[in-house]
Amino acid sequence: MMISPKLVIAIDGPAGSGKSTIAARLAKKLGYINLESGAMYRALALKAVEQDIALDDGDALRQLALDTLITLEPSPDGNRVLLDGRDVSQRIRDVDVTAAASHVSAHPEVREILVQRQRELGKGGGVVMEGRDIGTAVFPNAEVKIFLDADANVRAERRVLQRGPRTPEETELVAAELAARDQRDRTRSASPLVAAPDAVHIDSTEKSIDEVVAELEGVVRERLMASG
Repeated sequence: MMISPKLVIAIDGPAGSGKSTIAARLAKKLGYINLESGAMYRALALKAVEQDIALDDGDALRQLALDTLITLEPSPDGNRVLLDGRDVSQRIRDVDVTAAASHVSAHPEVREILVQRQRELGKGGGVVMEGRDIGTAVFPNAEVKIFLDADANVRAERRVLQRGPRTPEETELVAAELAARDQRDRTRSASPLVAAPDAVHIDSTEKSIDEVVAELEGVVRERLMASG
């Protein structure tokens, strides 16, 4: 299904709600570009970890962001994430980088820089961008806004499956990490995780990826018909 005109589709939601997978599939169906805001924060967090920069040092992280080139290159298997020209697509999904990204993204001075870059990437439309503040801070005028959620236990189970076989202790640790991430995302001072007032809420708890993507396609069609 090719959509015209080129819309900006913002998908927000907590960790484990399925945003990344669903955004990628929706973008492919629409012939759009999938922009992962989270991948940008993860890449910056990886650089901070590699350079031993304190994750609570907002000024140092801001300077790091200014000095860093993060590129998202669409590919058939999802975005390639380049950090200063180096492919870090797999590395940024590791547990240590995921945890670090949560801290890095909480700094207002860092978010200011990356949000501006995200706006530049999506200014021409024809993009599906997912994150935690896309519809509220990055693209508050997006034509389509989705808030994707799921039961906390289901989200934790999904994270466990993504990481492969785990012992009961490791599973509990993943659930605890997710709960801590939720708390940081929802209570941070800079662009906390919250649904935009005009966002369409979708609960993916008992739905397959294909079912959610189909539902989102329906929302896009409705927006196009309404704008008409």
